[in-house]
Amino acid sequence: MKLILSMAILLAISACGLLLSEQSDQHSPIEFNVATSTGITQGHLNLSADEQSGAEVISWFDIPYAQPPVGDLRWRAPRALIAPQQVIVERDDTACVQFASRYGGANGEGVVGSEDCLYLDIRAPKDFANKQYPVMVWIHGGGNTTGLKDYYDYSKLVAGKDVVMVAVNYRLGALGWFTHPAIQGLQQGEDKASNFGTLDIIHSLKWLRDNIANFGGDVGNITIFGESAGGHNVYALLASPLSKGLFHKAIAQSGYTVTSSLEDSYNVNGANSFVTRGGWQVTQDLLADQQLAQQDLSTDALRELLKKADAREFIALYQETSDADYIPLTTADGVVIPKVGIVAALADPQYAKNVPLISGANKDEVTLWFALHRYFMQTSYPFTKLLPPRITIKNPQLYDFWVRTRSQAWKARGVDEPLSALERAGYNQLYSYRFDWDDQEKSFFIDFPSIFGAAHGTDISFVTGDFKYGPVTAYIYPEGEARDQMQRTFMNVWGDFAHSAKPDKSLNFEWQRFSSKDKAYVRLDKDEFLSLHYETQTLDSLLAAVAANNHATQAEKCLLVWETLINIGNPDIARYKSWNQGQCQQFDARSEQRRIAAQLIEQFGKATVM
Repeated sequence: MKLILSMAILLAISACGLLLSEQSDQHSPIEFNVATSTGITQGHLNLSADEQSGAEVISWFDIPYAQPPVGDLRWRAPRALIAPQQVIVERDDTACVQFASRYGGANGEGVVGSEDCLYLDIRAPKDFANKQYPVMVWIHGGGNTTGLKDYYDYSKLVAGKDVVMVAVNYRLGALGWFTHPAIQGLQQGEDKASNFGTLDIIHSLKWLRDNIANFGGDVGNITIFGESAGGHNVYALLASPLSKGLFHKAIAQSGYTVTSSLEDSYNVNGANSFVTRGGWQVTQDLLADQQLAQQDLSTDALRELLKKADAREFIALYQETSDADYIPLTTADGVVIPKVGIVAALADPQYAKNVPLISGANKDEVTLWFALHRYFMQTSYPFTKLLPPRITIKNPQLYDFWVRTRSQAWKARGVDEPLSALERAGYNQLYSYRFDWDDQEKSFFIDFPSIFGAAHGTDISFVTGDFKYGPVTAYIYPEGEARDQMQRTFMNVWGDFAHSAKPDKSLNFEWQRFSSKDKAYVRLDKDEFLSLHYETQTLDSLLAAVAANNHATQAEKCLLVWETLINIGNPDIARYKSWNQGQCQQFDARSEQRRIAAQLIEQFGKATVM
């Protein structure tokens, strides 16, 4: 999911996690080895999983759960891997093909990773043998284009709440989601899908169904959870007819529900001007060096070309133009995701899983992208350029209004809308939250609480209990009682929910279930602000507030409304054009962000929209 305004420097808040522990014992006792359907995996004893409890955790890394999707298996449903009972060899790199990002855990330059990436990690309490602990399956975020399992260490949650933790890799970007008649038109069954990354996650759940008991996991008590794209994938699994019975609870953190149609995902001849990188368009680029067009080749020849294309070079095509601002990913293919799309499928009883669900968003979601944006921030060097710059907000009222509107719209479209859909399908154990914690430490150089607050992804650290991410974590997560309280609340709520489906077991009040009538939610914050609330804001009220705002120009209002209506849920361009009696109709939808950005730069001179 690529948001319209990007920031100059991405911090390591959203894609946070810890690489494999250097404290793991590489000569673990043989009793920690576990036989699976894909080989024997060697367990490693984590010597310091939880400093407070002293509990120890066993970790198993890089377990293959499917055949590598290479060669003709590219853009097919994952195949079961039946391996002899040989010892699984851990790998130095299991990242799926993606653009390098040290904030997503994939280091290097340019495009990195391999198509041979369908692996998972498992962590369990040391006494896992013959136990039946709840299983929690982490689905990483990263826009479904970046990220990997290795970047998250849930040892403290395992030790503190007696759960078995699983983290999975899945195919990313156009290798995970792709539509072209030369692929789907020549394949049958699940291979006709467009959502191969979603199929990978489903296949990993099938692997767990068959194997997790060997790791002390209760096959009848599996909770899926994820943040951002991971939360989106949780919604996709709830909507998919192929995942029924594979999980029993779900948690969506800062999720979204965007779904493309098959037509837009292919986008022949660029028919939808909003879709800039459909399957047809990228295949045209792939043929450009050979001075060929798709009409010059047979379907079989196109299929061979696509299947044999270098994976990294193919993914690189998605950043070869500055116009690549919308890439179709999750697709209503009628195989994995019903043709009606995610939200409508969530509301349809025929696809209902009727599992308990927690869903929520962060109070300041979008500050991850805007906090260092030069349009909003002023940079100065009061002492010397040898020291970090001082960053201040140019227009605090405009910045606050922008952040409030966009972040509240994330909750409206990414939490309240899908929960209301699930309610219509008959779900009756729905819980909503808003993460509000903003007890960062102020600095002369940057006011972290005011500029960042509860930014997108900052909640993950409180579930992992690991605060070592990024260059400014001493300020984002300062040690102290407030941080300890927030970690305790998150671990208790998430862990108790996995055990019993009761998120309020450790709270001193009842967590009222969500209904579309009152939209009850819990404010997750330090103890003095931890409380139950009722949502009053809707998408309609937010858009009305933009129209009435006195701090933004017409161009700024148009951009704010555009961002609100094309992100998190399906793009609603018609509503954008009709908003406030058509005030923004003069901006063409396909190049909306660039047009408004150019106008803003013209109006405000040196202010740069990036």
